[in-house]
Amino acid sequence: MSYAIAVEPPEQDEEQKQLEKAFRKKLNQEARAIVSDSMHKSVKLIVHRPEYTREDREAYARTVKDLLPVVQEIARRAMPILTHDISVDYAGRHYYGSRFRADRLAYVDFRHFAKKRPPTEAPSLVVGLRIDESKSMNAAGRLEAARLAAIAIYEFCLLCDIPVLIAGDTADVSRLEQMSIYSYADYAKPDPNDRYRLLSIRARGNNRDGMALRIMADKLAEAPGQSKLLISISDGQPKAMEAYTGEAALQDIQQTISEYERRGVRFLAAAIGDDKDVINRIYGDGRYLDMSDLSRFPAEMVRCIARYL
Repeated sequence: MSYAIAVEPPEQDEEQKQLEKAFRKKLNQEARAIVSDSMHKSVKLIVHRPEYTREDREAYARTVKDLLPVVQEIARRAMPILTHDISVDYAGRHYYGSRFRADRLAYVDFRHFAKKRPPTEAPSLVVGLRIDESKSMNAAGRLEAARLAAIAIYEFCLLCDIPVLIAGDTADVSRLEQMSIYSYADYAKPDPNDRYRLLSIRARGNNRDGMALRIMADKLAEAPGQSKLLISISDGQPKAMEAYTGEAALQDIQQTISEYERRGVRFLAAAIGDDKDVINRIYGDGRYLDMSDLSRFPAEMVRCIARYL
C-alpha cells in the first residue's frame, strides 16, 4: 500500500470562506442544541474550526514521516476485513440473523449470525476521538503523544475510508467562553486539509469532560454506521468552574455513557496521565485503556480501532 501526504492547502476564495463560516455556525447550533436539556445548558459554549497555514503543511509532513509506515501496515492488514464487509452479500457480526456463522464461535461477543446486506449499507464503523486540552496535558509529553495519536487515527481512517470525527476541548477560557470545542475533522464536511488543523491541538485551560463527550456522542449516535466508537484521551479527572469536579462530574460522565451506550455508542478512555485509577473508576472496566508507554501510544490507538472492524 503506497500513500503520501501531498495535499497543498489552497488559498480559500470568498465562496469557500463563506461555506466554512456557515459550517462553523452549524456546528455551534448543533452543539448548543445537544446540551440544551442537560446540566450544561447554561454554560457559554463556542465551537472553533482551527485554521491552517503553509507552515502547518510543512510541519505536518515532518511529523507524519515516522508514523505513516506503522499506520499503513496496520491499514494493510485491516483492508481484507473491510473489503470482505463491502463485497459479500451478507453482513456478519450480528446477534441475530438468517445465516449462522460457525467461524464466529471463537469470539466471545455472541455475534454469531449474518444478515442480508441492503444495497445502501452504512459504513461498518464510525470513529470519534475526543482530546482533553486542559493545562495538565502539557506535562511529561502527554500533549505531543495525544497529537500524534490524533494524526495516526486520522490517517488510518482516511486510508480505510472510515468516517472520523476529531475534536479537542477545554473549559474556562473566559467568562464569555466557559466551554471551547475545537473541531479538527468532521465526517459531515470531509476535507483532506483537515489533517493540518490537528497541529493546533494544545493545552489551554480546565476540562468539562461530560459536556464534550455528550456533544460528540450525540453526533456519533445520529451518524450512519453499524458501530460507533468514541475514544477519549485524557490525563486526569474533570475539573471546571463552577464546581464541576469530584462526584458531580463523575456522575455526569457516567450518565452520559449510559445514555449513549443505549443509542449504540461504544466508549473507550485512553488514560495517559497519573490519575489512571480515577479514569478507570469513572469509565469502568471494559472502557478503560492504560496507555502508560507514550512512545507506543499512537500505534496502539490505531490497532485498537482496527480491532473494531
